[in-house]
Amino acid sequence: MNVLFAQVGGSAIDTFLTKLIDGLALGAIYALMALGFVIIFKSTQVLSFAHGAISALGAYLVAYFITVLNWPGRYLESLPVTLSFIISAMVGIAAAAVMGMLIERVFIRPMIGEPLFSIAMITIGLDIILRTILGDYLGQGAQADVGSPWGLLSTSNISGVIVPHSYVATIVAAIAVVIVLVLFFRTRTGVAMRATAFDQEAAMAQGISAGRIFALAWGIGAALAAVGGIFASVSPRGFGVSPGTPFFALRAFPAIIIGGLDSIPGAVVGGFAVGIAEVMAGHYLAPFADQLGAGFSQIVPYVIMLGFLLFRPYGLFGTEEIRRV
Repeated sequence: MNVLFAQVGGSAIDTFLTKLIDGLALGAIYALMALGFVIIFKSTQVLSFAHGAISALGAYLVAYFITVLNWPGRYLESLPVTLSFIISAMVGIAAAAVMGMLIERVFIRPMIGEPLFSIAMITIGLDIILRTILGDYLGQGAQADVGSPWGLLSTSNISGVIVPHSYVATIVAAIAVVIVLVLFFRTRTGVAMRATAFDQEAAMAQGISAGRIFALAWGIGAALAAVGGIFASVSPRGFGVSPGTPFFALRAFPAIIIGGLDSIPGAVVGGFAVGIAEVMAGHYLAPFADQLGAGFSQIVPYVIMLGFLLFRPYGLFGTEEIRRV
């Protein structure tokens, strides 16, 4: 997945702005992935290593509805392509949410009270199972075309700044998701989720069902993973769902460490910061590729992450815990 995408304008400012848009688009995908991680962890204290596989399966379901079933296009031929894509994407996202809730109910809830390490190992096992299933359906080296109503390579040249249409759609979608989450956390259910995340015992004493909140958190996290997987697949970096797609979500780990493992605003800030850093490093350090090695730009977020772990382990917005030893 090459972060060096489009031709750039003639001036240094045009080049910088073009790469900034590239970084914002990549950061939007990381932010979507990181939000799913954080919501699950904040509500249940579980770091889901199955997140990448869920995101890839969500994107694959969208590809299946669009390219195989041609749904709902085959039944509503007059339906605009963009609207048909959005409907298929919503169905795939809903299916991923249901899958996340089932995972929580069948595999995670029976482990309540057990060591967190054991639960983490379960999510790793689920990741392997889901990736294997995805690989069986795709075949090695194959890709499922998710499609893109905006055009994978369609761009606009605005005063020398190259703006890919799919990047604009990705950024807009990430902003829309953040707005929806802000509004959701102001609802009664959202307040209950925040209360459970803050103090589970106190929330249960107020009549809040922790089990229902856990299931909802996994459903929302899986839905966000699917959204991130869809836009990772429809961008010029992806060109569809492949057996390697699940590993893309692991690149969101630096975002949640930088922003704070339990901070929703931190996931957004960290995601955009990591995306911009990766793209800028890939462009401006390209002359030193022989010394730095191939794919060095993808290492930059992890270098920044290590710095935060050393000097600010709770991230920019994470909750600092003080423990007696």
